[in-house]
Amino acid sequence: MAGFLIFVIFLGWGFSWYYDSQLILYVVVVIALVMNVFSYWNSDKIVLRTTGARPITRESHRELWNITENLCISTGLPMPKLYVMPETAPNAFATGRDPDHAAVVVTDGLLQMLERSELEGVIAHELAHVQNRDTLLMTVVVVLVGFITLLSDFFLRSLIFGGGGGDRGGQLKLIMMLVGIVLAILSPIVAMVIKMAVSRKREFLADASGALMTRYPEGLANALQKISGYSQPMKNANKATAHLFISNPLGAKARQGFMKKMFMTHPPVEERIKALLNKEA
Repeated sequence: MAGFLIFVIFLGWGFSWYYDSQLILYVVVVIALVMNVFSYWNSDKIVLRTTGARPITRESHRELWNITENLCISTGLPMPKLYVMPETAPNAFATGRDPDHAAVVVTDGLLQMLERSELEGVIAHELAHVQNRDTLLMTVVVVLVGFITLLSDFFLRSLIFGGGGGDRGGQLKLIMMLVGIVLAILSPIVAMVIKMAVSRKREFLADASGALMTRYPEGLANALQKISGYSQPMKNANKATAHLFISNPLGAKARQGFMKKMFMTHPPVEERIKALLNKEA
């Protein structure tokens, strides 16, 4: 979040310099601070609305509720809110700023595909993210990255279509035009770097913590095998929220290619399964 604030201040300085107005810098800084606070308190709600998840009750999904409740009792975690997404692709994610305000979301496809021990492994994995406080960063990233992208895009468009610059001269306008283009190119990269702050090691840690909760690593290993075997992307999948899920929701094509593998926020499923099964030994 500190890195986000610094980067936005840099963008604001570019705006204020080009338009010769310090007020722009102050406004951008205020907006950045507000976005930090807003995303901390509301990012989970935004993500839930974006994915179309609907809340469930014990009566409507008794097995899912009982599995989650039993795991929370055994680990001392508060019971999270439970949601289901109307998706045929099997997947799940957790969100929330802390264990007291957490939510676990699964898809209809996951409930239909997995056996009880496998579903228990997936829920334990998501609760481990909550316990390890990964969910705060993972959900805040969705809001902050979007703001950075919009701000840099607006900057670039304003440079392309004219305006600003005062009497600074054509050469300075050209320089700022180049700066705008560089920012437009760098913003998606910066966004990706922020996403990768939830490193692959955190996924391995969540796998390990989840296996300790259930005392049955094969359950999660089998679940990962089934989930990764489903090649079709989710209907509501998008790059902004892809890093939240237990498996890439963009489908098998999103995991192919050298460059794509370099920027994966999740380690390869094969490595995760191997690590889980080795832990038992």
